Amino acid sequence: MSVDDALADEMPTPVPEKSEDEVPAPTTDKGYRQPEVDVAAMRAVLDGHYAEVRDLVRANLAEHAQILRDEEKMTTADFRERVKDVVVMMAETGQTGMGFPEAYGGGGDIGASIAAFETLAMGDLSVLVKVGVQFGLFGGAILQLGTKTHHDAHLADLVSGRTMGCFAMTESGHGSNVQALGTVAAYDTATQEFVITTPDDASRKDYIGNAAAHAELAAVFAQLEVDGERHGVHAFVVPIREGGRVLDGVRIEDCGPKMGLNGVDNGRIWFDGVRVPRTALLNQFAEVTPEGRYLSPIDNPNKRFFTMLGTLVQGRVCVGGAGINAAKVALTIATRYAVRRRQFEATSPEEEQVLLDYGMHQRRLLPLVARTYALHFAQEVVAGQLHHVFSGETDDEHGRRMLESRAAATKALGTWHATRTIQECREACGGAGYISENRFAALKADTDVFTTFEGDNHVLLQLVAKGLLTDYAGEFEDMDQLGMARFVAGLAVETVVERTSVHKLVQSVRDLLPGGDTWDQEAGLLDPNYQLAMLRFREEHMIGGVARRLKRGIDQGQNPGAVFSRVQDHVIAAARAHSERLVLEAFVAKTAALPDGDLKVALNLLCDLHALSTIEADRAWFMEHGRLSSARSKAISREVGSLCRKVRPLAVDLVDAFGVPEEMLRSPELLTWTETGPA
Repeated sequence: MSVDDALADEMPTPVPEKSEDEVPAPTTDKGYRQPEVDVAAMRAVLDGHYAEVRDLVRANLAEHAQILRDEEKMTTADFRERVKDVVVMMAETGQTGMGFPEAYGGGGDIGASIAAFETLAMGDLSVLVKVGVQFGLFGGAILQLGTKTHHDAHLADLVSGRTMGCFAMTESGHGSNVQALGTVAAYDTATQEFVITTPDDASRKDYIGNAAAHAELAAVFAQLEVDGERHGVHAFVVPIREGGRVLDGVRIEDCGPKMGLNGVDNGRIWFDGVRVPRTALLNQFAEVTPEGRYLSPIDNPNKRFFTMLGTLVQGRVCVGGAGINAAKVALTIATRYAVRRRQFEATSPEEEQVLLDYGMHQRRLLPLVARTYALHFAQEVVAGQLHHVFSGETDDEHGRRMLESRAAATKALGTWHATRTIQECREACGGAGYISENRFAALKADTDVFTTFEGDNHVLLQLVAKGLLTDYAGEFEDMDQLGMARFVAGLAVETVVERTSVHKLVQSVRDLLPGGDTWDQEAGLLDPNYQLAMLRFREEHMIGGVARRLKRGIDQGQNPGAVFSRVQDHVIAAARAHSERLVLEAFVAKTAALPDGDLKVALNLLCDLHALSTIEADRAWFMEHGRLSSARSKAISREVGSLCRKVRPLAVDLVDAFGVPEEMLRSPELLTWTETGPA
């Protein structure tokens, strides 16, 4: 039975559309009153379990606030040294090593390390990325892919900042296709060494943070080869400098000036027969014996590869959180400016009106505030999952796969949100937002790359889609896109669609009709069950559509790769719809768990604003698929406007609750305005 057939059987006939004048204003069944926001209490909700950790980072940011000015005045070379010095000083406070075992100078708390990194994004982002490279990528590779030998040799020094390292995975010619890396690590049985070689320029390591100036060691990802047989990509600890001198056989080039993050020394690396001992292989998942036998507890090479990469998911979680927190900085500046800056006499000829009292300005900024809260709580969920999995509390195959998918989803939405929000906030501050001192220049330039590092967002959403097409996630997990297309082709379309769509989709349709009333019922727009049902319906309908298109194309004998390419936009849309649903679920769950009071009322306002703004943004899809009449669509837009007006008196308190240190806001051009002009 197809989805359309199921809906035809299950759905009521839509009621003829009413005109706009006939549609009453939506009722509000949450008893909204105008709340007051206790900023400290709201910050406590946002900071959660790791409030002390976040406050430590805030204090460190305030102490090193001068670095925001240094970036504008120093040469690139000097600023890189300044950034390195700040990173080492922060390491001395313990904030950068919280996720490492206590035996090596760490804090033994993965969740604390995520909270610290997220909060660090409120400051200079070159420092953030340098920390991410040193402790997240390089340190994470040693910790997660290595064994006790590597831990004893390297962890204490890298946690303290005594040894700087880099993460040499990305290659110029292979990008996101890590399995196809060209660098080779060939085992020499006679000397019991691996010989690391870059065969061509397409296989050079590129965009590698810490490589151009500071790294002494590199975690190098290369094709492991024994007696001419390839065993896939593995990681090796390779010295690249000693005493500041680049070692023989290693060639390093600076990537040169970048769009942003010029305090990070990105470089390119080539290896020309560099020899490292057999023990340089990070051997958590594979080993080569002295005599040259390859051993691994995971027989399937694809499964082994994806298991290895799965251990590095922490970087993805961190980048998503960093994007969300950078957006908080932009919104704090823009919102504070919007209640200070006056323009035009809108309501009184005697006095100009503050920007945030204009409906359009509210529409520009306040849904972004609501979405930032939503993404914050979604990030809280994925960070919690990461902590549970990597602390061994729920370390099973299913838990890891769920974590990888959710991390990819949240990272994509969080970093896209940062790019959009920072731009909107810059525009909302007019020409003053274009002045470097007011932070938007650095925020825009430094966060732009977040959408493509730790995985291009569109590629990450393909990863999310793998688990959505069927319930057979275990069979999809080791497949590339061609394998995924062929697998779907081997199933009956009824199996694909029935297992993923029809049952839930029909239930979602039922959920859309509170109390069994008509499709055009106005009551219920503020019901979270209605809001979630709309997003569930969109997700399930898109998944079913992708599965049917894949099946149809391959049944017709078309090339699986060509079929997948044609439906790739639908694959991404389905994954994005799934990700949006997860975000709203996290927000709804957070608000439901709070005790009654002003904070709950305020968060319910934001949750409704986020949910209805999300539906409104995709109203064309919902109308095309019969889920919205034009009258109900207009009612949603009216409700979004009404919610913006309700949130308006709370706006400054809501952004102040983000807890961005005053020293990180700078922006004298924006934040020193009074009712009569600049102070």
